[in-house]
Amino acid sequence: MKPFGSLRTHGAGTLRPSDDGTDVVLAGWVARRRDHGGVAFLDLRDASGSVQVVADAGEGEADEVLAAAHGVRSEWVVSVRGRVRTRPEGMANPALATGEVEVAASELEVLSVAQTPPFPIEGRVEADEHLRLAHRYLDLRRPGVGEAIRTRARITSVMREVMERNGFLDVETPMLTRSTPEGARDFLVPSRLQRGEFYALPQSPQLFKQLLMVAGLERYYQIVRCFRDEDLRADRQPEFTQLDIEASFITAEDLYGLVEELIVELWSEVLDVELSAPFARMTYAEAMARYGTDAPDCRFDLRLVDLGEVFRGTEVGIFRGALDAGGSVVGWRLPGGGELTRKQFDDWVEFAKRRGAKGLAWGVVEAGEGGGAPTLRSPLAKFMADDEVTALLAATGAGVGDALFFGAGPTRSTQQLMGALRVAAAKAHGFVPEDRWAFTWVLEAPLVEWNDDEGRWDPVHHPFTSPTEDSLATLEQAPGAALAQAYDLVLNGTELGGGSIRIHRRDVQERVFALLGIGEAEAREKFGFLLDGLSYGAPPHGGIAFGLDRIAMLMAGAGSLRDVIAFPKTQSGQDPLTGAPAAVDDAQLREVGLRRLPPS
Repeated sequence: MKPFGSLRTHGAGTLRPSDDGTDVVLAGWVARRRDHGGVAFLDLRDASGSVQVVADAGEGEADEVLAAAHGVRSEWVVSVRGRVRTRPEGMANPALATGEVEVAASELEVLSVAQTPPFPIEGRVEADEHLRLAHRYLDLRRPGVGEAIRTRARITSVMREVMERNGFLDVETPMLTRSTPEGARDFLVPSRLQRGEFYALPQSPQLFKQLLMVAGLERYYQIVRCFRDEDLRADRQPEFTQLDIEASFITAEDLYGLVEELIVELWSEVLDVELSAPFARMTYAEAMARYGTDAPDCRFDLRLVDLGEVFRGTEVGIFRGALDAGGSVVGWRLPGGGELTRKQFDDWVEFAKRRGAKGLAWGVVEAGEGGGAPTLRSPLAKFMADDEVTALLAATGAGVGDALFFGAGPTRSTQQLMGALRVAAAKAHGFVPEDRWAFTWVLEAPLVEWNDDEGRWDPVHHPFTSPTEDSLATLEQAPGAALAQAYDLVLNGTELGGGSIRIHRRDVQERVFALLGIGEAEAREKFGFLLDGLSYGAPPHGGIAFGLDRIAMLMAGAGSLRDVIAFPKTQSGQDPLTGAPAAVDDAQLREVGLRRLPPS
């Protein structure tokens, strides 16, 4: 990296043996100082890396440099003038990119002194996360954290190159808009000029990008900040960034091709990993049946098995009760799981109970006596007929020494329980390869799902997703069977992004609103500008949005989104650096027509 500015000639981390004999001026932070009396070693760090600087005893200027080196401390900012030289034989540091060279200092100037940091900048840090975020500017000096931010910057650069190469326009959409229901709470901003009324920060640019298609711009993208006031976890932040894409006169196949081009180039340019395209595809129904989730981890091939036919006439009460109630019995095989102890099986039963299940059945396949057919050792085995055990082993592919887990109950919740068990147990017992990138498209999700609490249909994606042609014909008669022209891209069990072909006809949009319980008056109030836009010749269009933070987290190998965001919030939504959110004074509240309520 060529340094920018006139205070230095080279980046500290760029020096190599080919620079031997070169006079350089460096500037950066003192990562470490090792003082041996007649010689001092400084590890000088800047954005490009670090290099060893040597101050030797001598006469005149050399003594002045050594005296200055004796005085500096870690994290002081210094300027060094000197000459690059090859390190003495046997003194190279192979762990350092610049480990074959050092800089013999002829001048050393202190540019800025520093207090002792509250946690180490180099090496392993045991400091509490709140402390690190409160001093995030120091945390970002740490090589791993700083590199994650640089990886993110490389990701956005490649994204822009690919989108613009394909003729997409970078268009900004408003940050202050009106509140519309999109599945999460809005962050509200009171208006000073229209007292008593509020803007909302956008959860996504969804409606604006559709209107850009109506406007005839045809190909839009934006790396955009979005906001959702929801509970946080490792892969959620109240403000996040997404790559937003929309295009006209396309099919879903066009989007798949564009996205696969983007992903293949990202992994090649940023990670030097060559991916194969096209990516695997499966329907939503297949994902739920095989993996128990709509974001399947396909790095390992231990799938769930529907055991409804195996236990159709069973005497196992919990299985029969689930099937008679219209539910399912789902099994999963853990290879070699027969070696688990009883306590380990009990731990997995507790795992299921923590997720709301009443319990979890299990069994171990053992060799039959005298070379006979394998048997099943299980608390439920005495209730199973021999032909059920035979059919069970055939359906699951289980052999001697394997363990089997069973879940029974309502189909969706049972699939989800067994899917969570599949991933957790596979990770715990070493079946998940860490170095594989398993990209999978999940297609044809349901258009709507029934909300028991509210007694209504809710959109699975959002209200602007187009039903499939077949579903549109019977939308009102069989809404639960309607499928969406929707698609999610999943990587190793994490959803990277999702999108759909949109509704581009006003009459269809009004039918979907009606299905969702949004009447004409409410639709006019909340979405009138969209309905009007669809009345003026809207082209068929579709798009997708990717969580940039999630992509950066996975590509950087980080533990959470906070590691790839320069100034993140904590899991409680707070910013330890600035103290936000914070109270404002009563005068500010009065300006926007608000007043502070007394504590309840």
